[in-house]
Amino acid sequence: MNEEIVRVERVSKRFHHAWAVRDLSFTLHRNEILGLLGANGAGKTTTIAMLLDLVTPTVGRITLFGLDVARARHATLSRVNFSSPYVDLPHRLTVRQNLTVYGRLYGVPKLAERIAALCDHLEITNLLDTRYGNLSSGQKTRVALAKALINDPELLLLDEPTASLDPDVADKVRSWLAAYRTRTGAALLISSHNMPEVERLCDRVIVLKQGQAVAEGAPAALLRRYGRATLEDVFLDIARSGPLSTGSERGS
Repeated sequence: MNEEIVRVERVSKRFHHAWAVRDLSFTLHRNEILGLLGANGAGKTTTIAMLLDLVTPTVGRITLFGLDVARARHATLSRVNFSSPYVDLPHRLTVRQNLTVYGRLYGVPKLAERIAALCDHLEITNLLDTRYGNLSSGQKTRVALAKALINDPELLLLDEPTASLDPDVADKVRSWLAAYRTRTGAALLISSHNMPEVERLCDRVIVLKQGQAVAEGAPAALLRRYGRATLEDVFLDIARSGPLSTGSERGS
């Protein structure tokens, strides 16, 4: 079996009087792509924030690379990176300056060559000397992906990785992410509302509802289980099934 990269054990997170995540458990292995699905407010962003040690679980334990995140933050997070179109980089810095800053933070060797290669793959070479604040939404998404890949992370956390991209560039990004997994054996966790994207990329998916995992398995297995033709239909069935009572619908 491939090396376990992530272990989430009965994790819950409470904000004031509301549970954002409840009793969540899952694993993610090297060379695996896991999709994290759910409606807005289902707990996806909170889960990613806990994996990054930006939010501390109220209950439960998270380990990355076999190390407790809360106790070995620097040892684990140097091997991780993250991208979200909703998290801005410094607006006054150019694309090159932003990528250089993050590359130096991670101690990336031959940084100028690494930046050039990433920007070529993501078709943003012509933006290197443009201030980040002057970019379009789609351009910012590609720069954020370049930042996330700057250190060749062993664990890559992606929140809506193709948001704001036109279909042609989005397709290229998906192909590049799949190739990155194949080349490096990295583990990827992708949060997305793009169901065809999830079906194409993910080996396994977890569907969250009201902070709980209510379905889990390979995309094809979920299609068979719910008797649906597409993952979007499965997602809609779960989203429209009414509020949770007790228990869940998890299975493979």
